[in-house]
Amino acid sequence: MNDAVEEGVPLPAGQPGERSPLVSVVVPAHNEEAVIATGLSRLLSGTEPGEFDVVVVANACSDGTAEAARRAGVRVLETPVAGKANALRLGDEACRTFPRVYLDADVELGAASVRALVAAAGRPGVLACAPVPVCDLDGVGWMARRLHRVHDQLIAPFRALAGAGVYVLTEQGHGRVFPMPDVISDDGWVHGGFAPHERVVVPEAGSLVRPARTVAAHLRRRVRVRMGNRQLAALGRTAAEGRLRLGSLGALVAGRKVTPLDAGCYLAVLLMDRTLTRVRTLRGGQVRWGTDTGSRSGPGG
Repeated sequence: MNDAVEEGVPLPAGQPGERSPLVSVVVPAHNEEAVIATGLSRLLSGTEPGEFDVVVVANACSDGTAEAARRAGVRVLETPVAGKANALRLGDEACRTFPRVYLDADVELGAASVRALVAAAGRPGVLACAPVPVCDLDGVGWMARRLHRVHDQLIAPFRALAGAGVYVLTEQGHGRVFPMPDVISDDGWVHGGFAPHERVVVPEAGSLVRPARTVAAHLRRRVRVRMGNRQLAALGRTAAEGRLRLGSLGALVAGRKVTPLDAGCYLAVLLMDRTLTRVRTLRGGQVRWGTDTGSRSGPGG
């Protein structure tokens, strides 16, 4: 393995005669062999050679993530050091231009959406932006579907840069975020770095997000989110989703946006979520990458 890559030294600039990229894209990836090729194919489909500067950071992988990314024709960094924030820092240091897109490996983003995000990032006063997330519920269990239906309705007004699996930073906005500390919630850290008028959700851009397929997987994710939010609070940043209140859930039921059964399932799992987080915290548990393999199988998998 290249020592310079391990240390986060940027790779050389583009080859002579190669066009200047429109945007740089950082894809941190931990054991994402099942989905990385599909995601990169979607990202690069319809692009001109050199239009997108894509850097995949294979972070403490034990599978074929790096090889699959290389076959897609993008730059690949490998590091044995665990942690998504570390992967983001390494990829960021290797970027060739601004704006910069930070894309989760298991989230799909098309070229047209990238171009729409770049255009939004060029508007006066915009320092950061994100697409509208669209959930792929294929293969999701019936109770998990109810959880996602309620949760998405509750957090939609607060989401902005968090929860879409993608965020974009301008050169000016970049200084608010990097060098990124070792946080659990990188998108929460980014969201909290900007005032509401400095960050925008771009309706012309959409990201395909695969939520947890089972209640158990949902709980694992929610425990990470809660621990991440506590960490952000300790660092002086407010969580993107704010404080979810029972009154908001009641309003959804009253407005017939969710059913009483949906709400009951959500409350039951919410109680388990808070209990598990409390136990994990008391035991001094730490969250590192937190891959949910249940939502990361490839198409048809």
